[in-house]
Amino acid sequence: MLSVHTSPLERPGTGDAGGLNVYVVETARRLARRGTEVEIFTRATDGSQPETVQLAEGVLVHHVPAGPFEGLAKEDLPGQLCAFAAGMMRTVAARPEGWYDIVHSHYWLSGQVGWLAADRWNVPLVHTMHTMARVKNAQLAEGDAPEPRGREIGEAQVVQAAASLVANTEEEAAQLVDLYGAEPEKVHVVNPGVDLDIFRPGDRSRARAELGLPADATVLLFVGRIQPLKAPDVLVKAAAHMVHRDPSLRSRLVVAVLGGPSGSGLAAPEALQELARRAGVEDLVRFAPPVSREDLARWYRAADLVTVPSHSESFGLVAVEALASGTPVVAADVGGLPVAVGEAGVLVQGHEAWRWAEVLTALLDDPEELAELARRAPEHAARFSWDHTVDDLLSVYALACGEQDIRAIDDARALSDLPTAVVP
Repeated sequence: MLSVHTSPLERPGTGDAGGLNVYVVETARRLARRGTEVEIFTRATDGSQPETVQLAEGVLVHHVPAGPFEGLAKEDLPGQLCAFAAGMMRTVAARPEGWYDIVHSHYWLSGQVGWLAADRWNVPLVHTMHTMARVKNAQLAEGDAPEPRGREIGEAQVVQAAASLVANTEEEAAQLVDLYGAEPEKVHVVNPGVDLDIFRPGDRSRARAELGLPADATVLLFVGRIQPLKAPDVLVKAAAHMVHRDPSLRSRLVVAVLGGPSGSGLAAPEALQELARRAGVEDLVRFAPPVSREDLARWYRAADLVTVPSHSESFGLVAVEALASGTPVVAADVGGLPVAVGEAGVLVQGHEAWRWAEVLTALLDDPEELAELARRAPEHAARFSWDHTVDDLLSVYALACGEQDIRAIDDARALSDLPTAVVP
């Protein structure tokens, strides 16, 4: 597997670490449990990092030097792809010919390197976009910078080079065909999953006590990287509308924001705090850094509602994790969020704060509706286990190998044996 711009060892929620990181880790672990060895190649960002780390039994993470360890933004990485590819080839030089069976690249930067590696090793390239420039540019937040033309060109090249393309939803599959000219037969829909052992319903009072939240508070939660694309400002502004309409709410409302600055949000890392001050809700907004998966599950359980106001989402792992934890979701009606949320939450048209305030207030004022959504939440989330994701990925891998006819299958290999996956 290739994950050039962000390491699977990074904690999601800040910098460039997000749902892609979770996806790579969870699928790699489960592929290994099925007997598929996985090697993940990512860019080294710290001189103290070991060259190779064992993430789990059967899963290796290789840190490849490419450019300076620090101070290199994701936008600067296209200039380091040649260095990364060369470093990756040196890393695997000791491997015998035919060692890898599949290259699975994640995000377009990885796809560019994966294209070269797959060609060099004469194996199929499977690619997952995760996000697409042409989709993001069509749904930009106000004041946000568009994705560069070079990324659009690079994505189109990867789409043409890949043997198979993995889309998170049917909508994303259609976007690959309509916006990038992908051949429909090469596109396969594989829904991401959720760890149902970690994210599960639990006692709200206990979760609040462990997090230091008042037992009788009304808690609205945002989880994600703080950047215009994810639109945490919509929640802060909506909270201001809510307490303006109902001043009594101020004494019990908590707006929790978990995450750190990322992307274009790095240009003004304190902008959300400043917005809260200007909106007069500074005392209501609680900022917290990214947390462990176990602590994140506590935050989900502690919340009355989890909000996902993003301008663009290829799927929406936060939504599914919240639902698996038994908490209803209010999400923007964009991208893959309708699939992630299903009938266990409410979708909001647009990003106007007043509209979000109306929806949130209506739900909080209707305990019966909240309880019904909470009942549906884990049932809906159970459809998205990572095991289901890996089942579908293995089918894509097998199909790609068959179409490529990269080499004869060893007669001694059992039918249940599966190809080794490499993720750049």
